[in-house]
Amino acid sequence: MVPGPMALLELTQSSMITQAIYVAADLKVADALHSGPQTAEELAKKVDADPDALHRLMRLLASYDIFAEQNDGRFTMTSMGDALRSDSPNSMRPIALLMGHPTHWEEWGHFAYSVRSGQPTIPKTRGMGAYEYLEKNPEYAEIFMGGMGNLSNLETLPILAAYDFSRYQTVVDVYGGRGALLAGALQRSPQSRGILFDGRAGELGAKEFLQESGVADRCEIEGGDLFGPYVKGGDAYILKHIVHDWPEPQVIEILKNVREAINPDGRLLLMEFVAPEKGNRQHPAKLIDLWLMLLVGGKERSASQYSEVFAKTGFRLERVVQTASPVCIVEASPC
Repeated sequence: MVPGPMALLELTQSSMITQAIYVAADLKVADALHSGPQTAEELAKKVDADPDALHRLMRLLASYDIFAEQNDGRFTMTSMGDALRSDSPNSMRPIALLMGHPTHWEEWGHFAYSVRSGQPTIPKTRGMGAYEYLEKNPEYAEIFMGGMGNLSNLETLPILAAYDFSRYQTVVDVYGGRGALLAGALQRSPQSRGILFDGRAGELGAKEFLQESGVADRCEIEGGDLFGPYVKGGDAYILKHIVHDWPEPQVIEILKNVREAINPDGRLLLMEFVAPEKGNRQHPAKLIDLWLMLLVGGKERSASQYSEVFAKTGFRLERVVQTASPVCIVEASPC
């Protein structure tokens, strides 16, 4: 058993590991190392770094199995290191670049304000809301959205494997970006048609993506605002990581818009992290919940909390479907 003080010390140093991974991602060390085992000196020439400093960085990351150090002193790839490659099929480089970005760190530096006040820090530190800040800072917005897209892509296949969308004639994806989840659902449901409802669809390249996915002939794109009104007549309304971004008044507004649009026997499908009702086990919802509080004043909810919100918006919780990823499918019906 690790003594309490030592275990706590290890946790307090975790942010330093994050920063080390960030620097490796920023320098594209994994890209350079992909060609085969190399010394720190050889890598340093490729990534424009100081040889001694890079060796010390690689030595640390090798101790966490992100890279491996051979007996001859050369470093080589591991499965985690491969995930840092920019061209890896399952690259995690975008989220590494976000987690270590100076702007992200600065925001967490004011976390105590959120805990004391219960309010997001961004309006206080930036003089504007998080979404406005991203609009005015496109370079950071690209990093932020890249990281978020990284996480979202990891969830798509587990969601599709856990839920049968073929029971629905018309599936409406509310603010689904390019429509990756909707396209996947339609590929597995040849009798279904889809509607991507998103005012940003054009700039995100949704039309081209749906064509590449082979579902454009069964999928319409409708522009509109997140706060409605929504396109009517859908049998299923998908909202993936939408509800958790907003305080309760806005959540109620969003869900009431769905209630007005959905068919009487339709289903509301929220793809969210569902927090455990009780207990001390680690769960991604508990950490993401704090990040949402910090950024936008949103929150992750438990199943019972979703039931309470649904009761205020004309829905009834039917079930929570677990997936192979941390995200769940919260299914509700009109009542």
